[in-house]
Amino acid sequence: MDKKQNKQQKEGKKELKKEHKKSDKEVIAELTDSLQRLQAEFENYKKQVDKEKEEFVKYAKADIIGKILPVLDTFEIALRNTTDKEKFVKGMEMTFAQLFSTLESEGLRPIGALGKKFDAYFHEVMLKQKSDKEEGTILEELQKGYMFNDKVLRHSKVKISEKEGKEKKDHGKSDKKDSNQ
Repeated sequence: MDKKQNKQQKEGKKELKKEHKKSDKEVIAELTDSLQRLQAEFENYKKQVDKEKEEFVKYAKADIIGKILPVLDTFEIALRNTTDKEKFVKGMEMTFAQLFSTLESEGLRPIGALGKKFDAYFHEVMLKQKSDKEEGTILEELQKGYMFNDKVLRHSKVKISEKEGKEKKDHGKSDKKDSNQ
């Protein structure tokens, strides 16, 4: 009977192992379920982060708008006093200074251009004019450019110098320049 009992015990252990051992399909199903849960959690996390980001941007705008409100008040006062042209102009100058100061305190600064050498990172050439100045020197700033901290918000639109007597090679075509430049 010992052999018979040993055989039965071994078969019983095999049966238990089979019961405990999960089939490949069951393992795949569990892993798939786990992956789907993880993906759902990640999607929820992304939605939460996006919502928090929107809130941050919304209230960051509120901060700058709150700082500009006094300038709006000054404009209202100035527009009520349009009868005296001299006072009105003075009021507009003060309002401009107030607005510029507020924006400057937030990180805005103008890009210097006039008399400097053209730099494509800061300037955009709108016109060229023949001049006795060094080629690429900015002769006129047509529209002021601005930086916000270290980022260019708007390039300065400029007119730059071009050497007198410099001839373009247009493969036999005549050089037709606008005489107003």
